[in-house]
Amino acid sequence: MLQYESQPLDRAFHALADPNRRAMVERLSRGPASVSELAKPLPMTLSAVAQHLKVLEEAGLVRSGKEGRVRTCFLEAEAMAQVERWIVERKRFWEQQYDQLEAYLTQPPPIGEG
Repeated sequence: MLQYESQPLDRAFHALADPNRRAMVERLSRGPASVSELAKPLPMTLSAVAQHLKVLEEAGLVRSGKEGRVRTCFLEAEAMAQVERWIVERKRFWEQQYDQLEAYLTQPPPIGEG
């Protein structure tokens, strides 16, 4: 099984636990966006959006840069890939467990038992 540093994963899963932050990540998966663009569909103030973005940035999932008066946010693909790798490993483990259970349950009973 792959080994991961728990701190970055813990921060990433904490950040992704909030539906508003997941909505921001979803939007950023389609390309960079300004803070205003991220805030537009959300029922919160720009200040609240900025706080959510701070959590995403601290988790390493998002980075931002300022050009003039516009702060643009970008999704950090490698951080998202690390989360994905962790999930894929868990999925693979459980699929193996289910395959072993299925093999056990489909074995004919030993002769003399029944």
